[in-house]
Amino acid sequence: MYDATFRIPGHTMVEHRLEAPLDRFGAFDRLTAGSTASQPARPSSPGPEEPAPAAPGAAGSEAPGAPQEGTGRKETAAAPTRIEIFAREYVREGREDRPRLVYFQGGPGFPAPRMAPIGSWLSTALDHYRVVLLDERGTGSSHPLDAQAVTDVGGPGAQAAYLSCFRQDSIVADAEDLRRALQDEPWSALGQSFGGFAVTAYLSQAPAGLSEAFITAGLPSVVDHADAVYRLTYVETDKRNREFFARYPGDEATAWSIARHLADVEETLPTGERLTPGRFRQIGGVLGRSYGLERLHFLLEGAFRTKRGSRRLRPQFLARIGAEVSLRASPLYGVMHEAIYAQASTGATAWSAHRVRGEFLQFRLPDLAEGGAGEAELEAEGHGFRFTGEHMYPWQMREDPALAPMADAADLLAADAALPELYSAEALAANTVPSAAWIYTPDMFVPHSLSERTAELAGIERIVSTEFHHDALHSGGPKMIEKLIAAVR
Repeated sequence: MYDATFRIPGHTMVEHRLEAPLDRFGAFDRLTAGSTASQPARPSSPGPEEPAPAAPGAAGSEAPGAPQEGTGRKETAAAPTRIEIFAREYVREGREDRPRLVYFQGGPGFPAPRMAPIGSWLSTALDHYRVVLLDERGTGSSHPLDAQAVTDVGGPGAQAAYLSCFRQDSIVADAEDLRRALQDEPWSALGQSFGGFAVTAYLSQAPAGLSEAFITAGLPSVVDHADAVYRLTYVETDKRNREFFARYPGDEATAWSIARHLADVEETLPTGERLTPGRFRQIGGVLGRSYGLERLHFLLEGAFRTKRGSRRLRPQFLARIGAEVSLRASPLYGVMHEAIYAQASTGATAWSAHRVRGEFLQFRLPDLAEGGAGEAELEAEGHGFRFTGEHMYPWQMREDPALAPMADAADLLAADAALPELYSAEALAANTVPSAAWIYTPDMFVPHSLSERTAELAGIERIVSTEFHHDALHSGGPKMIEKLIAAVR
């Protein structure tokens, strides 16, 4: 491990770098021993019209592109054996004697925040701790991944094995390596959203490394299949859509108009690909944030212009939409999003959000081949326009240029029924680490009912709010931190 120390006003900033093994849980051993290296078969014209795979456990069920047994094919991976892990530590002047707290960012696929240690949750945390902002592997300065880095390791099977090394189990192992390099005693941990999934895995796998555990908007189910999660998120997303259109009723007509237009007319995002009605609906993820209704309202304004008698979307509108739906800056978020719910005890996700969407008629997506008539038919059914939330789809893997080279690997991950366990219900039931979690009942992304069940299992102190949304740590950080600390002391 090597460090670099910098002085900034009122603080010391230390940058930590250490090496860690890439494959901590035998991903490539599984690859060379089994059939998960098979090249997936793909439909000739992928898109929103692509039929959903059958539910896990159904007769003959497979995710799109599921590997075929008995092929005997093996792939040789060219992945590195070791990777660099990076973390940035802030210490407030005069508080050098404070214990350390490691922070896990939401995601997956997002680095630790690059933020000033003033006027934020970090500022409040620095009153109590030396704060270590960990770039989770695959992000920031911790072996960042993009499509080229993934495809360089080999074919789809090797890529899937490689990607499976970037889940919360490996992130926890990295954190433990970092802790042991910095100190012998346990440290505190704070996780936001997916970061809370990592903290829950930490409590399962290495509780001796923790003195305290704090979670905001990220206490996962530890025993349910992803289907149970997505059913609840669609319900919450539906509620948030209804709330949005009740506040801004004129925006529903605007949304339908845009969707019909996109079904008939090819409009191009700044990243070069066509904006389809399905991807347009994905801007609904902003509804899960604080001030989300207003964010979406602002996104929709000024969509059209008419030039020489032709009605087209404004370049400024397309740029705003592209900023929301493109995953060029965080490709791991797309390809790994469902893999963070997968473990051998619950089985393959089999593109859970895609399948479960079919259970909710209001979220039905017309066949793109039907053009605007398909959107008009859906509107006439009377369910109302529905934006989606934090849901990833197999067709999206091919529509987004940042994801397309990894699409076959993503299919293999979705079909993998033997990914290592992320959580231990038994370990959590025996938890003795003082722990507290903020749970938000209107959370669009992490169902509060499942969070409360996990909190009860692990003896985690619950702070339940009907007011805050998923990103409350960033919008109301000082309050969140002080209440978490008070809950465990």
